[in-house]
Amino acid sequence: MTVKELEDQLQLLKTDYVRVQGDLEKMESIGGNVRPATRQLRDLEHEIYSVRQQLKEAKAI
Repeated sequence: MTVKELEDQLQLLKTDYVRVQGDLEKMESIGGNVRPATRQLRDLEHEIYSVRQQLKEAKAI
């Protein structure tokens, strides 16, 4: 992937993270099941970390 593609992917992941975080807060406020949203946030965190590592490597080249 190019640096631009990685940056775009990172931005999308961050947007998804914020959206899921808002959903989680809503679920918490109504006493809903937050496990799926929590799991999704954790998965997004791992993806963000991975893309950041790839971006770091791509910029180093």
